[in-house]
Amino acid sequence: MRTCFVDTNLFIRYLTNDDPAKADRVEQLLADAATGKVRLVTTEMVLAEVVWVLESSYDLKNSDIAPLVRGILATQGLDVINGPLVSRALEYYEKRNIDFIDGYIAAVMERQGISEIYSFDRKHISRITTVSRKEP
Repeated sequence: MRTCFVDTNLFIRYLTNDDPAKADRVEQLLADAATGKVRLVTTEMVLAEVVWVLESSYDLKNSDIAPLVRGILATQGLDVINGPLVSRALEYYEKRNIDFIDGYIAAVMERQGISEIYSFDRKHISRITTVSRKEP
């Protein structure tokens, strides 16, 4: 079985259906992955870009985007590198109403056992109760 990487634009076409012909081709690719015809791989950076594009170009909100990304994470035949970190970041993103990247940072800090962060970001980081923000 061959392994192929999946880029951001495929997820965007599929999730938004803004180009139905391309969305259908992506749907077929995902079906092929689910049946084991191909193994698909992507990364947390691709999913971060998916979040950013859906926010900035499609004006979707955290509560709309989080379930879409969870759907990607649950796709059979698709491996997301650092998927558990993405899943945890989505919890922060959705429940604490913070930027996805800040949620990802908090997830990484949790995994690494780090509780202090140097940051000038008072708005988002302060919403994560397990993190103590400091300024240099």
